[in-house]
Amino acid sequence: RNKLKYLDYLRKRMNTNPKKGPYHFRAPSKIFFKAVRGMLPHKSPRGKEAMDRLKVFEGVPSPYDKRKRMIVPSALKVLRLKQRRKYTVLARLSHEVGWKYQNVIETLEARRKVKSGKFYDKKKRETKLRAKAMKAVAEKIAPYQKIIEQYGYH
Repeated sequence: RNKLKYLDYLRKRMNTNPKKGPYHFRAPSKIFFKAVRGMLPHKSPRGKEAMDRLKVFEGVPSPYDKRKRMIVPSALKVLRLKQRRKYTVLARLSHEVGWKYQNVIETLEARRKVKSGKFYDKKKRETKLRAKAMKAVAEKIAPYQKIIEQYGYH
């Protein structure tokens, strides 16, 4: 059904000169961008500032792949949709209407996940070693730690 809605949207064009618009983007990030733009007052200064703050990508690009990702519980599909409801994955919809880079993004994401998995394993090992070192040194630094805690540091 969502595909049919999007195909109806793709049919809309200027009769005399289609180059003048409306422009129908196929990439998932652009589709999402236009959906959000429709929800905001993008012609007012406040709306323009909000749109400038919005960044959309396919996959997770380089500066953001090393940052901690947050989960918004109120946006989880399990909590928002009933079990019998149908849903659409935007990447699949985009692929079906002409987006050509789904395989490219999948391979890049697979590579990124392998890399981040190695990083996470290394981080776990380092935290275990740090905890072990803290236990080993705890008796030696106990008198100094009491002095430091007297000044309000933990």
